[in-house]
Amino acid sequence: MELSKKLWGKTPDGKEIFKWTLTNASGAYVELCNIGAAIVSVGVPDKDGKIDDVAVGYPDAMSYFADGPTAGKIPGRVAGRIVGGKFTLDGKEYRLPINNGPNHLHGGPKGFANQVWEGREVGDAVEFMYFSEDGEMGYPGNLKVVAHYEWSEDNALKLTITGETDAPTVVNLTNHAYFNLDGEGSGSIEDHILKLNCSEYVDSDQFLSPTGKIEPVAGTPMDFQSGKRIGDDLHSDFPPIKFGKGLDSCWVIDGAQPGQLQTAVELYSPKSGRVLSVITDQPGAVIYTGNWMSDSPMGKRGHKYNDYDAVAIECQKFPDSPNQPEFPSVVLRPGELYESAIIWAFSVR
Repeated sequence: MELSKKLWGKTPDGKEIFKWTLTNASGAYVELCNIGAAIVSVGVPDKDGKIDDVAVGYPDAMSYFADGPTAGKIPGRVAGRIVGGKFTLDGKEYRLPINNGPNHLHGGPKGFANQVWEGREVGDAVEFMYFSEDGEMGYPGNLKVVAHYEWSEDNALKLTITGETDAPTVVNLTNHAYFNLDGEGSGSIEDHILKLNCSEYVDSDQFLSPTGKIEPVAGTPMDFQSGKRIGDDLHSDFPPIKFGKGLDSCWVIDGAQPGQLQTAVELYSPKSGRVLSVITDQPGAVIYTGNWMSDSPMGKRGHKYNDYDAVAIECQKFPDSPNQPEFPSVVLRPGELYESAIIWAFSVR
């Protein structure tokens, strides 16, 4: 494995932004940067052996700050929506910034995705650390988070996230990378085939706020159990799809157990032959089809992204979990270790 590092830019206040590149023996590669512990690029072969970058990103480092899509970054302290921007923990109410309709989204405007993390090389891996102070974006407790990335010789990118706190808090972390298996900037992903190991989904209202109900996918456009073309029901009148202008919901992964890895999602492009298998120990998978990507910064190769040009697969606990006692808990207490794992395994068919 070849690992290199270069200075990519500096913030106005002088913080250095670095880009790390991991390249395996076949020439497939991953680029990472320390803004939001981001995945910048993933270069993998198609069915003819041609390597192309399949991850959404930008040509300059500064575009990664406050971008609408949160491309490739780790949002937090809590990924997804917290309804009304408030939650109660141990009898005390906490209020958070409202930044998405009536809700708090992805940790707020100065959440983890818009922070410069500390980066270092650990053998053939790259590791990022962020220390979130008590009260940051309204969340309680000092929280230390470490994101550890490994790239394998068989084109699998593994992310392990751990966290520790000194006071009771809430934590729900994922990575918000977007993929187009025909190559980023190559157009719509509506012809991609999506398969979900999920027989239920988290219901949501017109603001994409979880209602607390878990609904079966059977007989609805939310059913991807056998695999189907993303575009088939992308513009359906079915409420969760219509409200989001496309797919923007959390699916419940069948048989999920804490600490147990399993394949939750498979994405396939008949055009390129590339397959992405997403393996995780998390109970939910948020699928977002880039419904507002036209608001993105300019893409890596000088092209403009359009809506539905890529799909994000966010493995995590369910949105609004701090307010939903029936959902898997996102509470972290002193002495406990927060852990989550996601593997993006690329192959061809």
